[in-house]
Amino acid sequence: MACVHSGASDLSPPGPTQAVYREDCTQCFDSIPGIDGFKDDDAGLNVCLHCFNGGCAGDRDHALLHFKRYGHALALNIRRTQKQVQRDEPPPKISKLAIAAETEEDRYDVVTSVVCYACPQENVDKSTGNLPAVIEGIMTAMTFSKREEVKAWEQEFVSCEHTLCLTQEDVADSESKDSSQCTACDLQENLWLCLECGNTACGRSQLGGARGNSHALAHAEATSHAVAVKLGSITAEGSADIYCYKCNEERTDPELVNHLAHWGIYLAGREKTEKSLMEMQVEHNLQWDFSMTTEDGRELVPVYGPGFTGLANLGNSCYLSSVMQCIFSTSGFQSRYYHPSEEPPVCQVPAQDIETQLRKLADGLLSGRYSRPDPRVIASAPASEGPSSSPHQKGLVPAMFKYLIGQGHPEFATMRQQDAFEFLLHLFKSVSLSKHTDGQVNPVENFRFEVEQRLQCLGCKKVRYKVDEQDNISVAVPAHRIAGEKDQFESVTLSECLDIFTAEEIVELTCPACESQAGFSKKTTFKTLPQELAVNARRFELVKWVPTKLDIPVVVSDEPIDFDPYLAGAHDPNEEPLPEIQESAKFVANPEILDQLLGMGFPTPRCEKALHATGNSDVEAAMNWLFAHMEDPDIDEPLVLDQSAGGAKAMEQDESKISQLGEMGIDASRARRALAATDGDVNRAVDWVFTHPDDDDDDMDGQNDTAGQTHQGPFGYDTLPARYQLRSFVCHKGSSVHAGHYVAFIRKSLASEDSPPWILFNDEKVVECEKIDDMKKTAYLYFLTRV
Repeated sequence: MACVHSGASDLSPPGPTQAVYREDCTQCFDSIPGIDGFKDDDAGLNVCLHCFNGGCAGDRDHALLHFKRYGHALALNIRRTQKQVQRDEPPPKISKLAIAAETEEDRYDVVTSVVCYACPQENVDKSTGNLPAVIEGIMTAMTFSKREEVKAWEQEFVSCEHTLCLTQEDVADSESKDSSQCTACDLQENLWLCLECGNTACGRSQLGGARGNSHALAHAEATSHAVAVKLGSITAEGSADIYCYKCNEERTDPELVNHLAHWGIYLAGREKTEKSLMEMQVEHNLQWDFSMTTEDGRELVPVYGPGFTGLANLGNSCYLSSVMQCIFSTSGFQSRYYHPSEEPPVCQVPAQDIETQLRKLADGLLSGRYSRPDPRVIASAPASEGPSSSPHQKGLVPAMFKYLIGQGHPEFATMRQQDAFEFLLHLFKSVSLSKHTDGQVNPVENFRFEVEQRLQCLGCKKVRYKVDEQDNISVAVPAHRIAGEKDQFESVTLSECLDIFTAEEIVELTCPACESQAGFSKKTTFKTLPQELAVNARRFELVKWVPTKLDIPVVVSDEPIDFDPYLAGAHDPNEEPLPEIQESAKFVANPEILDQLLGMGFPTPRCEKALHATGNSDVEAAMNWLFAHMEDPDIDEPLVLDQSAGGAKAMEQDESKISQLGEMGIDASRARRALAATDGDVNRAVDWVFTHPDDDDDDMDGQNDTAGQTHQGPFGYDTLPARYQLRSFVCHKGSSVHAGHYVAFIRKSLASEDSPPWILFNDEKVVECEKIDDMKKTAYLYFLTRV
């Protein structure tokens, strides 16, 4: 009997901007057999012909679940087997910013059929009605993952005021200029032409082997000339590496052709002779390999099984992979999102649902279902070689999660390398803002605690206490240079960094009680401590007002660390409290410090907020505050102190905004107050709710059970003993947190009396490590667990 649903008039091909999920299931990582070899059956993947959702058709059968929930009857079943390709030599390695033109037809044998769940039928006539056009549209559309993969190779550069307003000097003596060699040394490679005066000088030593003595930088600093072009990167099409030394960024020059012609350089017949900066960075990131061998040269053995699943690199996604591996090694995130016996959450578009994607990622990383040797390596290995070593995994492709977690974010929505610590803060905020219903606890609560700041006037000795809630700490690592060594530093311990974090310091403030200008002593301690403690080790130094990474070794013991000394003690009942400071409506930033912060490249609103928050007297304190609050949604909003009109504004709020906040689990009364305090900005209101947990309305009866506020009372523990042991850490290699490579090291057990193994997660490579002391010393993020 013919299928009565196949001739439906509302079936239409996917539009050019519509996502087609035909690579893997949107609710698990079960892929089409033949691609990953993860599954033993040949059921394939079913793509819904109505909404183009991809659902596995094997034992989990999320495609059938999709039909039961939404009634979409028709699906395109896709089965692929990988072609056996014989090569005389290995495929060439990627050396350019380009996507190979190899198609699916080149790699796979594809078989399709149409199934109808309602009839039910497994081989519906594919020539019926609009089915031919819909099937062709699905099979030719760029898949979701491929679209994101292409973005991984796209780099966004823009012009700046220095390239747009470039003024070039007279060319009278241009014939005497030699552009084949640096004017300050004998280097004839990595040469940069100053577009303002025509000087040729060598660049900085580059990743990938290009030598350089930084004479182009020295020229820019001596002359204040901003824009230079890399001579070896110029192509006949008019592309080239252009760098602005004043912005300290790569830029584009819309008038490059004319600016080069001014110095007698014409594009006709021009050939690129050197790699561009971005090509070298991409190649470096792809090839950057933490040592996968022991000291005696033995290859580290891959491990497989539950909790040992790698994540494939999407181009520059190692910051995401390393953080997610560490996060899902904690019990809170495991119990919150890993539910192998439960059905996925009900949602119309699973790929756009943060709950679904976190559960999918948890299942992928923790189940062991996908932790197997890469079948492609096994299949392509010559029989003569035999299984001399175990192949690494292929790794799961977290394209859906990466796209969703970065959606709308100016940095994480791109495919550029990002800071792992900033991503952790963004992840915590995104998880906290998601719904936690049916008794589910927000797993970020395990990381939350309270810090207490004590201010005491050095004159009248009166005291003020302030308590803030946090989910991480960022500690400064002191730089003690080894005598006679420019870039080598003495080791410090994590306890020394914590000592500095909780040490007493003097701040210059005028006392509101006695009006003394002697200053205040300020001390920050832990009022409570969390179950899981995230610590960012800040190894930066201001070099010409630019934060520069320093390779300072930090020693962290494998044994539990005593945090008892860092807990705040009881308050002295005889202390006199300081009166509250009445803020004026206008805050005047210290002009000298403000200029220094602006010179580092921070926007004015950020600088003013940092100075207001840190006492308006210390450039380093303000800079540290800026690094810790980069993720604040209102960080670029002007500083506003007078919010006395909040009550009146609350009465005028648009009910749609209150309803929007209500969908996030924020009750109407609190939503009105949050909107009033943030001038009606919904995003800032959401952040206000979570940064003012104790700032409740008088009429709130405390009986509202909201999704985002499941916790009652203060976060963390104030009991002793307080001992913490290193559970995992993220290590970074590279001169900047925005370049190089991140990996994660995770201790898989804390209960064993024997020293448990450390596991290295280097994207898709998962291996057991024997010695990690050197790697611990250079870690960027530490995760400690209360034991």
